[in-house]
Amino acid sequence: MNRAVLLAGLLAWGWAGAESPEGPPASPTAPSGEMVELEIRGHRLPNPLARDRAVQRVTATEINQRQARSTPDALRYVPGTFVQQTGHGQGSPYIRGRTGQQVLLLFDGLRINNALFRQGPNQYLFTVDSRTVETLDVVRGSASVTLGADAIAGAVMVTPRSPGIDPTLPEGAIRSTSRFSARYATADEDTGGRAEAELQYGPRLGFLVGAGYRDVGRLESSGSVGHLLSQDQVNVPLFEKEVPTFAADGRTQLGTGFNEATGDARMVWDLHPRARLTAAGYVYRQGDAPRTDQCPPPEADLSECLVFRDQDRTQSYLRLDASPGWLGLNALELMGGWVRQFERRERDSSETLGAITGGEDLVDMYNARLVGHTRPLRRGPAVMDLDYGVDGSTEAVQSSAYITLVRVGVTRQSSRGQYIAGSTYQRAAGWLSPRVDLWDRLTLRAGGRLAYAAAEAAADEDTASIAVDQSWTATVFNAGAEVRPLKGLALKLNVEQGFRPPNLDDMTGRQPTGRGYQLENADLQPEQATTYEVGLQYDHRRVQAALWAFDQRLVNAMERRSAACPAGDRECRAARAAVQLVNLKGEAQIRGIEASLKVRPGLGLSLLGTLAITHGEGDSPVEERPGRVSLSRIPPVNGVGELMWRDPGTGLYAGGAVRWALDQTDLSFGDEADARIPFGGTPGYVVFDARLGLRTDAFSVYAVLENLTDEPNRNHGSAVNGPGRGIIVNVEVVP
Repeated sequence: MNRAVLLAGLLAWGWAGAESPEGPPASPTAPSGEMVELEIRGHRLPNPLARDRAVQRVTATEINQRQARSTPDALRYVPGTFVQQTGHGQGSPYIRGRTGQQVLLLFDGLRINNALFRQGPNQYLFTVDSRTVETLDVVRGSASVTLGADAIAGAVMVTPRSPGIDPTLPEGAIRSTSRFSARYATADEDTGGRAEAELQYGPRLGFLVGAGYRDVGRLESSGSVGHLLSQDQVNVPLFEKEVPTFAADGRTQLGTGFNEATGDARMVWDLHPRARLTAAGYVYRQGDAPRTDQCPPPEADLSECLVFRDQDRTQSYLRLDASPGWLGLNALELMGGWVRQFERRERDSSETLGAITGGEDLVDMYNARLVGHTRPLRRGPAVMDLDYGVDGSTEAVQSSAYITLVRVGVTRQSSRGQYIAGSTYQRAAGWLSPRVDLWDRLTLRAGGRLAYAAAEAAADEDTASIAVDQSWTATVFNAGAEVRPLKGLALKLNVEQGFRPPNLDDMTGRQPTGRGYQLENADLQPEQATTYEVGLQYDHRRVQAALWAFDQRLVNAMERRSAACPAGDRECRAARAAVQLVNLKGEAQIRGIEASLKVRPGLGLSLLGTLAITHGEGDSPVEERPGRVSLSRIPPVNGVGELMWRDPGTGLYAGGAVRWALDQTDLSFGDEADARIPFGGTPGYVVFDARLGLRTDAFSVYAVLENLTDEPNRNHGSAVNGPGRGIIVNVEVVP
């Protein structure tokens, strides 16, 4: 393929994940028991964010023990992170009160965020198969200087599984392993598995190939979560916000269920003891996934349903990691790749309106990134180094829509799709971040990024869509200080700026939302944020604790307000309401507190507890209702608790967990109209899980008894209720 040839020419240096808290792997032993000295082949750039910021890592072991249903679901135990689901086959992490376009997603260093990312919750992180994940690192707070546009609230950095390389394997020798897993969940009859093979040829070349599939049925919950206000208080029928729609049993959610198939291949080649080349490809295919709040929409006939017939992500890339040692360079990484996001949706209104509407959207993105890290320079009590990088991307969009008149058997193509076909989007940026350590007690750092973005889209006269030809430049800065008065204790003070230029979804998109139908706004200005945060961290062999307080100020924050439907837009006129994104006039503010505590008292026990409190407000987008109002879908006060026991001798483990949230009654005007949010707000919940399992080299079994008390629960802003009482079992065999 031409794309493969192009990618092969991009020898890309990539971004690296945070250093593992467990430290480097132990050296293997020879058969005699003597230690073998190994060369370190390849280099992962130490992530400065892990040293300076509020960063939490989720490992593959934790994902397995918790039996996360998806990659977004694996983030539920990260403080300051809340997971919303508009559909059963979707998931969107809220970090410090923001989600979607304001949270940057990176897969092995390359952007998942594209120009069609929707405002608010979206499904894109769901297209990363959790069974291919080695670690997830969550950065809380603005990180645009280091990571780029969209990292206003934070970032989720995915590091995929990679084949192991044993440098003691003789030349020409072959080592191979295989792994098979199968899983079943009672709540939604989630049935599937994964097959994986790993092969090493000689001491420098390794391969990993895997494929997975699962078929997921309708999700059984514990029933309706109810409303916080009565019908007398709201003066309208409560069924206007009855989302989701239940089957006759009052527990099974109609607009749920999907199927998915995944595949991945990864090659690692140690070119030199100080250089590693990686080539990788990933495929995700999701089919027949309803949007729960639109299947059916409130007040609509039960037969009406909006379904994502296809939700696909295809990605391939190359990267080179090296420790060159010349020109004062300690590490360099270069990465380049291609990713395609494709969706095909269909709304069946044949029983009510006699029509089926649908459309397809496709975006191709090519992006590359260079990251460097200098060798530490010592001058007296000071140790100085520098991180720097450049990155860029280009995107092209195709979009179409149609309507089929069922009674006459006629299909008509619309003049435009959900987006404007032929639209393009480009980004380019450069950044640097120097730091200095003094007397092993004080660290000072600063940084800056210069960024450029441009968007183009043609006009469409039939739907009154105006042309877009916009470009923006931005400079953002950061500064931080860390004081270490005692061993293991650190006080951190940070000021971080973030930015997000409008994308093609903001400026050209027309689509259904939980509040009706969203129209484009070609005059939007970039969102900008400044975050002030203070953190206190304690890291001991048995105790890890962190307390963070933050205050983020947003300029040009985007919120929805009521709008008028353009002439000729039938879908807009058929919706319950039309809305449009606008920049808020004043300064919006999000502030909060995050706390976490992890204790390992011995005897194989570990305890985890988290707490997150977030409040957000901004100027009203509605001129008739002036004043300060809540920002949309700010998460409620929430937290988790976890108690685990593990016997390292046998691999047996057991434990339990609790997830809880208080009522969320702070609502924006849009939240009040959103069918996904009950009248008065979203009720709180307390959900208990139990876990039991066995992990050995040849065989593992993971079991979770979820929602032991059968508590009705829904995360704020979601259209899907959480699972009712049920069991998840996953079995893994390594022949």
